[in-house]
Order: sequence, then C-alpha cells, then structure tokens
Amino acid sequence: MKLLRILTGVVLVAAGILIGFGYGRWYGPRPKAGITEAKKPKGYHCPMHPNYRSDKPGDCGICGMKLVPDDDPSHPEHAPAQASANRKLLYYRDPKNPEFKSDKPGLNPATGNDLEPVYADDPASMPMGTIRVSPQKQQLIGVKYGEATAAAGTHTFRAVGRVAMDETRIAKVQTKIEGWIDRVHVDFTGKLVEKGQPLLTVYSPEMLASQQEYLLAIRGRDMLRDSPLAGTGQQNESLIEAAKKRLELWDLSDAQIAEITRTGKALKNITLYSPISGYVMMRNAFPKQRITPETELYTVADLSKVWIMADVFENESSMIRVGMPARVSLSYAGGRKLQGRVDYIQPQVDMATRTLKVRIEAENPEMVLKPEMFVDVEFQVGMPTRVTVPSEAVLNSGLKKTVFVDRGNGYLEPRQVEIGERIGNRVEITKGVRAGERLVISGNFLIDSESQLKSAAAGMAGHQHGSPASKSSEPKTPSRLEEHKHD
Repeated sequence: MKLLRILTGVVLVAAGILIGFGYGRWYGPRPKAGITEAKKPKGYHCPMHPNYRSDKPGDCGICGMKLVPDDDPSHPEHAPAQASANRKLLYYRDPKNPEFKSDKPGLNPATGNDLEPVYADDPASMPMGTIRVSPQKQQLIGVKYGEATAAAGTHTFRAVGRVAMDETRIAKVQTKIEGWIDRVHVDFTGKLVEKGQPLLTVYSPEMLASQQEYLLAIRGRDMLRDSPLAGTGQQNESLIEAAKKRLELWDLSDAQIAEITRTGKALKNITLYSPISGYVMMRNAFPKQRITPETELYTVADLSKVWIMADVFENESSMIRVGMPARVSLSYAGGRKLQGRVDYIQPQVDMATRTLKVRIEAENPEMVLKPEMFVDVEFQVGMPTRVTVPSEAVLNSGLKKTVFVDRGNGYLEPRQVEIGERIGNRVEITKGVRAGERLVISGNFLIDSESQLKSAAAGMAGHQHGSPASKSSEPKTPSRLEEHKHD
C-alpha cells in the first residue's frame, strides 16, 4: 500500500513537469526575427604571434598576451578588403618558414608553400617588445598621445642675473699732493653729482710753493723785459712754462692757473672737482683730514648704464653669442622689462654652480636697476629645423632613452632614440623618430613594464618575433596591464 502511494506521487510530479514544459514550448515567448544566437569562435590566436593558435580562449604561451578570436575584426588579418589597399606592404613570407622573405608574391622554391603578404601593421613585422593594448585598457591606464613634429622655431631660456656697476663708468677721486682737507662740499655717500661739481678744498704747502714759483717767474719776466742782455726774455719764458707745467701735472685746471695769472696771488686752498656725473658710491673725505696721494677720497659711478651678470647653465652656454639681444625683467615694479645686449662671455665655468657668467649691458632709465639687485634674463635663440617630441614621451633610464610609437590597431612599439637639446617642454630627437609619428606621452611607464615582460618571456621561450610556435607548457608570464585592470 505504501509503495503504491510513492509510485503515484512520482507519476504525478513527472506529469506536472511535462505539462509545464509543453506549455512553455507552445505558449511561451518566442525570439524575435532577425536575432540569432552568437556564434562561437572557431579558434583563437595570439595577436603578437599569429602562428600560435588554440581552440580555447586563454593566453599566449610565448608572450603571455591574451588570445583573440580568429574572426576578431580589429585584427589586421580580418580588416575589410577595401582597406588592404591603404596598408603599407613590406614583403612576402612563407607562413611555415617565416625566415624566408621575398619582395614578390609566389611560392617558396624550397617548400613550395604559397607566400603571404606582410604589412606594416602586421604583428610579424613589428620589433621585439611590441605590445597590443586595447582601447579599453588604454582608457583604463590613461594613455595619451603626442606627435613628433619637425619645425624651425625660437628657443627661449631664462637665467638669473645680478645688477653690477659698469666698471668702465667708475671714477676714483684722489690728489697728487699731500695736504689737509679744508672744506667738504659732498658730505654723504649716495649723493648725485654732476661732472665739474666741487667736491672739497685742500690746503697743500707744496702746491702753494709751486704757485709762488710760477708768480715769481712771471714777475721776473716783466722786470727783465727791457734788459739789454741777449736771451734773457727767452730764459724767463722757459721758467714760466716749466712752473706752469708743474701746476698742470698736479691737476690744477686751466681756469685756476688763469685766475692765478690774472690776480697775481696764489690760491691757498685748491678745489677738487668731480670727473664724471654719477652717484657717490664711497666717501673718505672729512674736514681737517690729512691726505696723501694714496688716499681715495671719493668713488663716483655713472649708473645710466649697468652690467647684468647672468648665470647661464653650461648645457645652454653654447647658444650664447656676443652681441645677441637679451630681455631683462623685474619681478617688482609691475614686471617692467628692459632690453639689453650680451657684451662679454667669461671663459670659465663656475665649479660650484656649473654656470657660465654672461655680461649684459643695459640702459638704466629712471634708475630702476640698482647694483646688487636680482633680475630675470630671457634669451631667445633661433633654431634650425629639427624633430621634437613632448618631453613626457621620452623614458630616460640613464643608459638608454625609449619612446613608444603608435603602430595602429592598439600596437605600441618600443624604440630607442637619441636626444639633443631640450626646447621648452619638448625634446629634440636626433635619431629614432620621424616627423608625424604618434607617441605615447602618458601611461608609458606601465607600458614599458609590460613590454619588457613580454620581451623577456619571448627570449626565455627561444622564439623570435613572428616565428612559428606551438603550444608551450611554460608558465604564463603575468601581465602588468591585466593586474592593473583587476585592481
């Protein structure tokens, strides 16, 4: 009886399942027209090594790159036929023996295999280390591109300058006689004086005696003018000229000598005048002070023109030429700018700062440039046509400089380059990159790590780029881009 009940329950459950399945079959929702189930890929291959194939998704046993379906439209092999005409053909190769290359289609005479074309965007034609990064991954790691350009332009670089006095416009005031200062007319440092302005008066017994000799010679000439002795007048004139010459050598001015001659009296105090117009930068003259020819009484500097000593780094010193213009700007006074000219380049580099001193001569209107001020100096140098790239595109490891070139379809090729001068935020490329090529300028550190891993994995597997490969049992090299994606 109990067994009969169990069998009856089983039959009822089975009948319920069959009824539900039939109802869903006949009365359930049907797929709309035009919608078909996705096809399952027939096979997979490595985008970097097309000869590595598998019937299941996974990673390449050679380089560790993720396998793509054979019907992947992004792969060059599956590009539309009309796009093939725009692809650059490099050569033809034997797919089973990639070392055999030919510039014409046909057969491999050794094996009889048909040759296949190899295009510039074919992974087999790309150097070792080239990786493929999908647009999604590029967006994930923040890849940005810049372009290599060839153009002639102006290179602008700056230096720090210090204002100094023009040494050719400095005058020292001294006397050639001993004596005592009687009166001081310019009595403080920094005073503006004009050329010929009185500075001080000096009493000198020696100068007074020389004046008396000059006056005695004049009186002797007048007394002996009517002398019957031959040659007396000529001798007196010689004495007068000798005494006058002595006064001139002691820097007595013509006006002072004329005054002595006119009045017939010696000047007790001799006045010293400013030799140039300018500012008193040093004063060592005080009343009743005894002075000698070694005493420096005043230093007067003309600041209408000044020197600016600019510190130019040694890598930019080769661009400096004597006579080239320079722009001087002040961080104060509203950022005022003045024009200058390179006047001299010192022949040695400072050992501590590794800079070269460049002397710039500049006008100083309204005395805005004061000695010992700091200013900014800007140089502009015309540059010939050269290839430059954004400075962020170059990975400088010290021993080598690397850039990543966009080969299209997500392929990024590492390329060793040689750099020249830095021009603003760009770097000159002397070898390795052509104008018009696109380069990675952001995210290249992560791409460089990925490229080195792939190159190392391919090297350990003993495979060259594009060579035939079979499935490898070696462990897969982890992908930095994949790790980043999972993070």
